[in-house]
Amino acid sequence: MNTDLLLPAHPRHTHAVVVGAGTMGADVATVLARGGCRVTVSDPNPAQRQAMAQRVLQGLQPLGLAQRAERVQAVASLQEVDWHDVVLVIECIPEKLDLKQALFAELVQRAPAHTVLTSNSSSFPISAIAAGLPTAERMLGLHFFMPAHLVPLVEVVHGPATDEAQASRLCQFMRGCGSVPVRVRKDKPGFLANRLQHALAREAFAMIDEGVATPEDVDAAVRFGFGFRYLAAGPVLQRDHAGLDVHCAAAATMYPSLAANTEPAQVLREQVAAGRLGMKTGAGFFEWPEERRLAERQRYDALLQQGLALLASELPPIDRD
Repeated sequence: MNTDLLLPAHPRHTHAVVVGAGTMGADVATVLARGGCRVTVSDPNPAQRQAMAQRVLQGLQPLGLAQRAERVQAVASLQEVDWHDVVLVIECIPEKLDLKQALFAELVQRAPAHTVLTSNSSSFPISAIAAGLPTAERMLGLHFFMPAHLVPLVEVVHGPATDEAQASRLCQFMRGCGSVPVRVRKDKPGFLANRLQHALAREAFAMIDEGVATPEDVDAAVRFGFGFRYLAAGPVLQRDHAGLDVHCAAAATMYPSLAANTEPAQVLREQVAAGRLGMKTGAGFFEWPEERRLAERQRYDALLQQGLALLASELPPIDRD
């Protein structure tokens, strides 16, 4: 690839576009502004655009970077974007493949040849979104985790035609935003982190189905047991701490009895069928009246902030110039 077409190595003083001003789009805009980007967020919904501005400010204030909220501007359509200097687009629209494909077809027409086009989709591979488009080498998955401005991880997902140099440069760019990028070199369903997360969830819900443990005890086992250690070491490094022989012997004992079901657990399907979808419907495994929901969100975000403080020495630095 022509090096003139590569994404800049650092977000400082660049221009990025986020498509979609919902919660995820607002948080992604916060991440980009944190790194020094000028950000244009496109969304046709005026209420979404207004709420986005406030959320970006709230995300930047704890970092002492409230002034960077001024770098985030909202427009109602892609026609209003000043495209000439846009280096990166991040799509954060609803999870409907036809909508994403139509958007990327439009982006190919509007964005300059140097612009990297990415999708925050958690379910659709970039190869499906970019199917039939002539610029697949500059299209990648860029998958954040909610809340994106507090969870450092971002997955840089290759498609079959993704240019290696562009993927490497995107990782550098995201480090400049204070994120921790990981490269996913094969476009598998769920990418990397969600595959690991669902492997754990499959066993957790299977044990709830079997009556081995309650939802409360499953959560406690993860949060205050092995999950607590994950703040210091991931599952691979943790095995070196514990001893590979110990892990190998335990695996030989447990693996034959681990859940291998190919559909969601009964207890999970029952909740969904009953319309108990979690906080967004007021109830899931737990009850969520509005006052409790707001208190829980505050508790959750505060603990994530404390976790970031603990990991500060291991996170990429943020440029404050």
